[in-house]
Amino acid sequence: MKRDRTLRARQKLVDDLPITGELLRGTLLERVVRHKTGCASCARGEGHTVSVLTVSYAGGHPGGRSRQLSVRRERVAEVQRWLDNYQRLKQAIEAICEVNHELLRPDRTPKPGRPRRD
Repeated sequence: MKRDRTLRARQKLVDDLPITGELLRGTLLERVVRHKTGCASCARGEGHTVSVLTVSYAGGHPGGRSRQLSVRRERVAEVQRWLDNYQRLKQAIEAICEVNHELLRPDRTPKPGRPRRD
């Protein structure tokens, strides 16, 4: 039966969920900052590369604003892993939702004695 196959497919998706507390929503950006005075690197126009985590809040945060958090160089790989975990979990949740949409559709088995319309 199609419903049983669909339920098994959903259970497999649930079993494969990347469950972890290491989740982070946002975008990791690299920016170049330059000091106004007193820095030879900045005076040459090179500046300093810094990593910034940007998180947008739509209505859930006062003012619905974006937050930017500086990320230390030694934590960039960890932050990227957390961001990747979030994206994998989000994709898995979307796949489960698609299966659930399929489960909500009426069964398309033809009734006895009725011709099937294509």
